[in-house]
Formats: sequence, C-alpha cells, structure tokens
Amino acid sequence: MRYRIKQETKPTLSTFGKYKAVAVHRQTISSEELIKEAAKGHPYSEGEIIGVVIRLSEVINRHLREGDRVRLRGWGMMKLEIESDKVDNLKDFRAKKHIRGVRLHFLPESYNGTQALYDGITFDKD
Repeated sequence: MRYRIKQETKPTLSTFGKYKAVAVHRQTISSEELIKEAAKGHPYSEGEIIGVVIRLSEVINRHLREGDRVRLRGWGMMKLEIESDKVDNLKDFRAKKHIRGVRLHFLPESYNGTQALYDGITFDKD
C-alpha cells in the first residue's frame, strides 16, 4: 500500500500542524472490471455475475436503509451509522436539525483477532 506524509491543516483540530500517513489511491476499479476478473476461469458468465451483483446490491442496500447490519462471509460486516450533533437536553433534540448525515461503516471479517483483509499489506512511501 502506497502512502504519503501529510500535515494536518485544520486549525480547529488538536492535531493541527502534526504529520500523518495517508493512503495513496492510484485507480478506481469499476464493477465491470471486477466482474470480468471474477468471470475468468469460472463457469459463470459475466452476465450471470452482473445479475447477481445487481440483485445483491439491491438487497444489501434495502437492509442497510432499514437499520440492519449485513455480514458477508469472507469479507465482513457493514452497517449505517448516524452522525449527529450533541445536545444538552433530550427535549431539545430535533432530527432535521441535529442529524448531519449517515456513514457506512465496514468491519472486516475477523478470525481469532486477525483480519484476512489486512494480511500481507506492506507500506511503501510514494
């Protein structure tokens, strides 16, 4: 995994002026590219894989929107979390005013405290 060293530039953060490593992403792999790669050497056609991917994404998205956690064997668990302002008094909370957004959280599958997704990662400065 490639990385760069970046200085924190937000003066409001306690880490302002400090340096950190950030991942360098050189490309974005499209679903079409993933499907072609997955179809190589398997009896499933690209069309069959596309159909499964589309249907699976519809089902996963519906469950996430309904507040469910979704666990995919061999990959991990995902769930939606709410980002919200904090209020001093419970009676003052208003969803439209205080909920800022929703974020997807992904937790890689873990066995005995290790996560296969991270196995073999090495770090190289860009």
